[in-house]
Amino acid sequence: MTTEQVRPRAAGAPAPVPAKPTRRKETTLPTSRRLRWRANAPFVLMVAPAMLVFAVFFIIPVIRTAILSLTDQSNFRPDVSFVGLENYAEALTNPQIVAGIQHSLVYAVAVVILQNLIALPIALLLHSKIPFRGGFRTIFFGPAVLSVLVVGYLWSYIFSSNDYGLLNLLLRSIGLENVNWLGDPSLALGSIIATQVWQWFGYQMVIYLAALQTINTDLYEAAALDGAGRWKSFLTVTLPGLIPAFQITIVTGLISGLKVFDVVISMTNGGPGFATETVLTLMYRKFSEGNYGLAASFGILFLIVSLLIGGLLLRVFRKLETRYS
Repeated sequence: MTTEQVRPRAAGAPAPVPAKPTRRKETTLPTSRRLRWRANAPFVLMVAPAMLVFAVFFIIPVIRTAILSLTDQSNFRPDVSFVGLENYAEALTNPQIVAGIQHSLVYAVAVVILQNLIALPIALLLHSKIPFRGGFRTIFFGPAVLSVLVVGYLWSYIFSSNDYGLLNLLLRSIGLENVNWLGDPSLALGSIIATQVWQWFGYQMVIYLAALQTINTDLYEAAALDGAGRWKSFLTVTLPGLIPAFQITIVTGLISGLKVFDVVISMTNGGPGFATETVLTLMYRKFSEGNYGLAASFGILFLIVSLLIGGLLLRVFRKLETRYS
């Protein structure tokens, strides 16, 4: 109670009317969602052009291809009918198509393994202080900047079974007979794999060189103080530090291997017979023949397989990074 005396109200006098409290003007504060939108608006505006391009050139074509794969559209009939999953059933049961899928998988796995087995030791060697290492890096990386078609035609000459084939010239010089590298079904796919390993191992080498330069040298000194030799330091320091590089080379290498097309066209055109046909060469042939629905199903199957393989590998590498971080 205040110090002022409260005067008693006289009998019969009306009760005083209490004064209305003055209302303050309420200001509506922005919600947390609005705050987040205002904070993220600049980033959204920056990525919007890229997302628009991505939608126009990837998302919309994928949707149209998926719809096309559920129809029998072709040059052989004027009308288009919905056939459901018939194209996918044919793509997974046709022996020629199944062989093409197998060739793509064999090619992708073999190229990734061989490229990494060659690129990693060379990267370790060129990371050390050897003479002319800059020149060797340039030489090994050089084939990666060439066009795949140029490389395909170049190695077609090297593998040629004629008298002017460079590899057969070397074989004859040591008393051996000519080998039909690109005409033998058991050798053709291996010849293409060797060509791609030669072209791209330098690219993988550069990735490993960049990763080696990010490893802290103090870790090697700590390992040496603990009594670790060169091999143990490689296992405990170098390999864990190369996990991000492994992630790049293996994931991108497998996906690039699955979509091999131009080197096959330039070297064997899918032959001899169907010995080097891949998923994309078969899809190309089906489009050329006018069987658009079946060809579209190839593209969707390739997309699904690539996403599954990429997602699985990224999950594995994420666990490895968490384990060794």
